[in-house]
Amino acid sequence: MTEGERDSAGQSAEDEFGLSAVRELLRIINESDVSEISIERGSTRLHIKRGAQAHHAPAPLFVTPSLATTVQAASAPPIGLAQAPVHTPPPVTPAPEPEALPPGNIIAAPMVGTFYAAPSPKDPPYVNEGDVIHVGDRVGIIEAMKMMNEIESEFAGRVVRILVKNAQPVEYGQPLMVIEPA
Repeated sequence: MTEGERDSAGQSAEDEFGLSAVRELLRIINESDVSEISIERGSTRLHIKRGAQAHHAPAPLFVTPSLATTVQAASAPPIGLAQAPVHTPPPVTPAPEPEALPPGNIIAAPMVGTFYAAPSPKDPPYVNEGDVIHVGDRVGIIEAMKMMNEIESEFAGRVVRILVKNAQPVEYGQPLMVIEPA
């Protein structure tokens, strides 16, 4: 076949990927361990998959932050082979700013647990907003690991605001109520 002649597929010898070039590429791939290759020249694209591996999707690669440096240090895959995407968690939206606390002394949770305003569901709460309390008065209970821990006031004064509800989970240091000094 001379230049300008066409083969039976209508392909000219001057095409970006001539038949002889494709045959040579297939021979080279067959002699190597490459199972897939993509080549682009101009507007023409050639994609070749071979063997049983072409019918199975590659196993996904999951990279944890602790393994990321190990994975990056490993030899890079050949150019043209797709890498499995690394999934990143969605961005965390910041929590809304808590409302400003009224001035006064803060009684904070001394531990993580569940706050209870009364000794039992049938009893009235230890304190209500507006009550006057003294140092050492019980203001609530925090249940932690099935243990009931009574919370006593470190301040004397009037209860300005109760910041938690009955049976609400609380964190260590979380403000429970505000006491206006007497």
